[in-house]
Amino acid sequence: MKFKPANEIQDLQYFGEFGGVNPSISDSSTYTFLSAKTMFDTFEGNADGCYLYSRHSTPSNLYLGAALAAMEGTETANVAASGMGAITPTLLQLCQAGDHVVSSRTIYGGTYAFLKNFAPRLSITTSFVDITNLEAVEAAITKDTKVLYCESVSNPLLEIADIEGLSAIAKRHHLKLVVDNTFSPLSISPVNHGADVVIHSLTKFINGSSDTVGGVVCGTQEFIDELRNVNDGASMLLGPTMDSLRAASVLKNLRTLHIRMMQHSHNAMYLAERFENLGLRTVYPGLPSHPSHEVFNRHMNEKYGYGGMLTVDVGSLDKANALMELMQEKNLGYLAVSLGFYKTLFSAPGTSTSSEIPEDEQAAMGLTDGLIRFSIGLDADIERTYEMMKSCMEEIGVLVPKMA
Repeated sequence: MKFKPANEIQDLQYFGEFGGVNPSISDSSTYTFLSAKTMFDTFEGNADGCYLYSRHSTPSNLYLGAALAAMEGTETANVAASGMGAITPTLLQLCQAGDHVVSSRTIYGGTYAFLKNFAPRLSITTSFVDITNLEAVEAAITKDTKVLYCESVSNPLLEIADIEGLSAIAKRHHLKLVVDNTFSPLSISPVNHGADVVIHSLTKFINGSSDTVGGVVCGTQEFIDELRNVNDGASMLLGPTMDSLRAASVLKNLRTLHIRMMQHSHNAMYLAERFENLGLRTVYPGLPSHPSHEVFNRHMNEKYGYGGMLTVDVGSLDKANALMELMQEKNLGYLAVSLGFYKTLFSAPGTSTSSEIPEDEQAAMGLTDGLIRFSIGLDADIERTYEMMKSCMEEIGVLVPKMA
């Protein structure tokens, strides 16, 4: 049977303390024990169902973690206070001084900055490669490599990782394949294609309302236990703890993720096809012109489409900025970073979310000055949105108006 992630979420049943249809929120930082021995056992990790301290876990966080693990098809999950609060402990748990990471060259700017600028302080090095070139990936592996890291759909160039191919390489070299699935929740289930660990920034599509930050690590029970270990667990010791109230809020928003992703994808496909027909350099995984369109098709779950992210190159940074300012003025969306909001968000990633990447490396990977990254919203009338965006492009000079 095909994996259906929305069914996995729907089939979870939580009751609140007094029979509520939402689980009760545990608003405590610490928890009592009926005996000193139980406290000791909990510190040793041998007391199931007991809570120690909210930096370790809370009922609210475990409810959310269980739902996200079900969505991704993993044994369990650990939520964190931000996406980076999930990414950095994962990498630090898997690597130590002298180890090496092979990473996609196009990844979220914060992840790039951590691997390029911070991890070397701990004697952890990284080789950045074209993740779509499996030969280049394998050639970058050394005797010290421990992790192969990528994003299912890369930020911001929307390169598609061949997770099955990468998994085969990882297994051959005894590496852990870590996949950030932030751009493609529900559409792609990386574990089903061979990933060992799946990460999300909950801030984006999963929460969907741009009112909180959060992250999650989905994996085996063994790995999540290692992350939460009181003696040497990176998540426990670095302390990126999600607040219980936020966890409860994200869990409620998760229930509508499948509906939202279908609409994000529908709207993005509509705009991408029309922008491309206008002659604009448009990148969207759903377009047959996308170099990894077939790879996405192999990995894609039914119904949820190709996601809500697309890019358009308008030729220069000046035009990009002018267009985004005009679209915001016309109430077509917001000139803002992040993604997954009900309104369209747009930014020039070379000077914002990917600004941590040096300009020469941006140029090498094809991140041009005129590139605009769109997170397409939930517009009910996408035809109207398209006509208004087209009008803005004509006004700025990105498009030449056709004579009547």
